[in-house]
Amino acid sequence: MGMQQLDPTLVGGVIARFRAERGITQEVLSGLSDIGRTHLSAIERGERKPTLETLYRISNALDIPMSTIVIAIEQEIADRQTQRK
Repeated sequence: MGMQQLDPTLVGGVIARFRAERGITQEVLSGLSDIGRTHLSAIERGERKPTLETLYRISNALDIPMSTIVIAIEQEIADRQTQRK
């Protein structure tokens, strides 16, 4: 089995979903998390991978534990693997 990689578009999609569920814009989230809006936008589009520090800031700004985002990412991976079978 080859080295598996985490799909950055999957990660970005999960972050975007949590943000949308809270009804806040990228502008607001980037301000609350002290991350540039263009950087946040690139993360949500899957063009950049967030560091743990960035993920921590985003989760704090969304007022959810970082583990909640990680669990949602893992669930999304599991769902995609199930769909392939």
